[in-house]
Amino acid sequence: MSNQTAGGSHRAAPVHTDPEEVSVLTALSAVADPVRIQLIRELAGSAEWTRSCGSFDVPVGKAALSHHFSVLRGAGLVEQRDEGPKRVNRLRREEFEARFPGLLDLLLRDDAG
Repeated sequence: MSNQTAGGSHRAAPVHTDPEEVSVLTALSAVADPVRIQLIRELAGSAEWTRSCGSFDVPVGKAALSHHFSVLRGAGLVEQRDEGPKRVNRLRREEFEARFPGLLDLLLRDDAG
């Protein structure tokens, strides 16, 4: 079940996928990219709704970063909302863990690559 978050911006609100609707192949594909793993790890170490998209130190441009966040939203891993001019993020840890028990913990381990 997808939904949209209301925002006061001119851009469209992000569309989110319920983790219950995500296949294991979609989840694994989303976490197969090193940039997305870095985003997940940084979000896991941050308080919810404190990280704007531009606050991540990743080696990609703005358009590629937007694509990576779209993939993470589509896999049910990330939720975003607009706060003024910024789009802030939270890791959907509990929801994703309920759907794919143990997968997120594996990704967050120090020896996970």
